[in-house]
Amino acid sequence: MSKGKPNMSVVIGTIGEDAHIIGGWVLKHSFEDAGFKVSFLGAVVPQQEFINAAIESNADAILVSSSYGMGLIDCEGLRDRCVEAGLDDIILYAGGSVAPSVELENNWAEVERRYIEMGFNRVFRNTVTAKETVALLKGDLGVE
Repeated sequence: MSKGKPNMSVVIGTIGEDAHIIGGWVLKHSFEDAGFKVSFLGAVVPQQEFINAAIESNADAILVSSSYGMGLIDCEGLRDRCVEAGLDDIILYAGGSVAPSVELENNWAEVERRYIEMGFNRVFRNTVTAKETVALLKGDLGVE
């Protein structure tokens, strides 16, 4: 699906069995303050729910939060499912404690490589700010 002009619409949620919600909540408010329409799914969200919300809202991006260290497992196959659903060009971001803490501390380059290999456009450590994330997505969308 070709996007053309961005809709300034994002889907945000915490993927898999992760019940941590603060990061997603902060992102929700930051993106709304920046003029985005936000579909906030909350916590413990299956992949298909992200896809359904992205289709319903004609989203430009899906922002996946994961803070319990199992993001690599929970995010596996998401890009393929997006493509199957016709969301070929959707931007995928993942952030938080997206892998076990030992990997995050000692092997960030490998964690990042694995997410990019899975089809994510960007992956963020849990130290990224919401403001930085908004600015990067605007840049990726070619706005401002």
